[in-house]
Amino acid sequence: MREIRDRIVITVARHDGLWAVEHEGAFSDHSLDKEEAKAAANKRARASQDQGRPCLVRVSGEHGFFATT
Repeated sequence: MREIRDRIVITVARHDGLWAVEHEGAFSDHSLDKEEAKAAANKRARASQDQGRPCLVRVSGEHGFFATT
């Protein structure tokens, strides 16, 4: 997998007892449901990618896997 140095990293993690979206140290989109927080993170990532900025969404406590084409 190639490394992209200037990508935006958005993380879904627990914050104040809720699931939240973290970007550059700021938490937003708090939710009781992890899936809702993941959807909010993916929405932000899609908007970033639509503007031409590479983005990565990480979910705290889950293992990722990558596919290359």
